Amino acid sequence: MNNRYLGALILSPLIVFLFIGGIFLKYLVFILSLCGLYEFYKVLREKDIHSFSIVGYILCIIYYLTLGTRINTDLLFYIIILATLICLSIPVIKIEYNFIDVATTLLGFLYVPIFFSFIVLVNNKPYGNYLIWLIFLSSWICDTSAYYSGKFFGKHKLCPKVSPKKTIEGSIGGFLGSMLSCGILGIFVVNKGVNIPLIHFFLIGALCGILVQFGDLVASSIKRFVGVKDYSNLIPGHGGILDRFDSILFSSVVVFYYLSFIVGI
Repeated sequence: MNNRYLGALILSPLIVFLFIGGIFLKYLVFILSLCGLYEFYKVLREKDIHSFSIVGYILCIIYYLTLGTRINTDLLFYIIILATLICLSIPVIKIEYNFIDVATTLLGFLYVPIFFSFIVLVNNKPYGNYLIWLIFLSSWICDTSAYYSGKFFGKHKLCPKVSPKKTIEGSIGGFLGSMLSCGILGIFVVNKGVNIPLIHFFLIGALCGILVQFGDLVASSIKRFVGVKDYSNLIPGHGGILDRFDSILFSSVVVFYYLSFIVGI
């Protein structure tokens, strides 16, 4: 069996959890966050950056155990400040560590567990069982549309120093694919009684069509900096958790922020 198909088969249970939602989805995302955090800290060691991984894991566990239908922003703020204070003190005691190790420890927590958690927070919103698909459709369709648009029409490099194979034509195809797929989803869910104007679905798709490509490029820039092809080989044909979910991390933030601050739900 082709490795990519095998990897897709391994990932297929995620679809079931998206339909189930609730506590089951929360703890699946928690597990994905821990795995992704491990990958992030692991690849940094290729550049002799020794993040305090145990601190990141503890922060991740505390965050998900206290995560409800909303983020407890007060608690999160106090936890991050305390963790920063502790981490900054470590290089004074152990001089083999430095402030870069501190910075990447905290960045890993924000980039992986926090970004991942917006999947759960969107699911917890009104109509969340429908709206959560905006996160995944925008990413999946953008990636697929960008791949085929680039394959058949790509002539001009988009960001060759970060990801040599990506093209401007592919990027435009990804943008259009994301916008149209979210718009079509909007037509479906509005007919199901979701009280959100249809234009918002197209706008979310357009924003995700831009930002999910940044999510992909951000992951590529990190891997290029540390000199690895994939974050891990956990998923055959797909790499690691962060290789598969790099664009979804960004789309989850976009969808949550748009629904919270523009739609107001």
